[in-house]
Amino acid sequence: MHRTTLMLPSELKARAQGRAQELGISFGELVRQALETELSASQTRSRGEDPLFADNAVFVGEAPADLSEAHDRYLYDEQEL
Repeated sequence: MHRTTLMLPSELKARAQGRAQELGISFGELVRQALETELSASQTRSRGEDPLFADNAVFVGEAPADLSEAHDRYLYDEQEL
């Protein structure tokens, strides 16, 4: 392991130390676990897995010329376009 210095706001550090104490682990272990969780999650998230980009059925055909100006109407208007 390598020693690392972190600059944290006092409130965040106090909350983290309190949480580590609740869990019965050291502050350093809490930080390691949090980093591991975040880095593992970010590896599984990719543009293709994001529901926004994974949805292939949003619009079929040519996009209307006014789509950028009237996007709310196209997305949320209940009447037939």
